[in-house]
Amino acid sequence: MERCCDAEPCEDDARASRGNAASCPGCGAVGRPVANATLEAILPREAALGLLVIERRFCGSRDCDILYYGADGRSVHKRQALVRVGAKEAEDPIPVCYCFGFTRDQIRAEILATGGSSILQRVKEAIRAGECRCERANPSGGCCLGELSAVAKGARALLGAETGGACSGDAGRKSCRGR
Repeated sequence: MERCCDAEPCEDDARASRGNAASCPGCGAVGRPVANATLEAILPREAALGLLVIERRFCGSRDCDILYYGADGRSVHKRQALVRVGAKEAEDPIPVCYCFGFTRDQIRAEILATGGSSILQRVKEAIRAGECRCERANPSGGCCLGELSAVAKGARALLGAETGGACSGDAGRKSCRGR
């Protein structure tokens, strides 16, 4: 099991490592560092090779086409990735959990249908069982729990607004009256 996936939403590792880090040549944001394993899993070999020998980061800015960049100005664009990069997408299906295949629209649909989502709990249980592989499956190289929580919270807020705030309860036991 990876350090980040401890079944609780994790802190953004990028905050702790920004210091004097290089910024993305496309948007100026400072991204999170990524491991060799991430690049090797997400990119074709020829695209990964140029970044494996330098310090490199993931650019999570939705409007920036650069996916990974190096301190020396090298970059790889999102179109070169072998997977759809959820952080860079605006239209569904947007991947949120790469290890277990959950998308933003699946989370929203479950909340709309039931008032809650069991997806976060299911992912936490799989993490406890040692089944996560975030470093290799997620283009950011990090854990998805924070993003899963944010998507669910946003969907519940949207549903609450649509139902006049009538949604309440915990995941799997939520009820929405007035739909």
